[in-house]
Amino acid sequence: MKVELKRLKPPFNFEAFNENGQTIKIDGAPDIGGHNNGFRPMELLVSGLGGCAAIDVVLILEKQKQRIDDLEIVLNAERRDEIPKIFTKIEVAFLFKGELEPHKVQRAIDLTMEKYCSVTRILEATCEITTSFKIN
Repeated sequence: MKVELKRLKPPFNFEAFNENGQTIKIDGAPDIGGHNNGFRPMELLVSGLGGCAAIDVVLILEKQKQRIDDLEIVLNAERRDEIPKIFTKIEVAFLFKGELEPHKVQRAIDLTMEKYCSVTRILEATCEITTSFKIN
């Protein structure tokens, strides 16, 4: 895996590029001189958790022949006040639409968070990660 960052605008506005040419903008918070022109690094980390969990849950549920019409994941993260301001708690809420069996959804989430999602495995070393789900 290779990612490159190029500075777009001083002081903290960057664009990250992956090997496939995809890009994402990164910036610092206004209180340190940023301009809100991109994700902050810690937001990217939480987004990575959401993306990793989403992919794994969908893969598992599709193998179980569950019909997912839509999936939204809402993540709420708390950080400690001291530097480094690492995460202390992350809540991951899965909001499904489709014809899904609740016990299969719960099992897919459990497998994802306990076994398959690499980002979860990294973050759980320093913070509590909780999950919930709804099917509409």
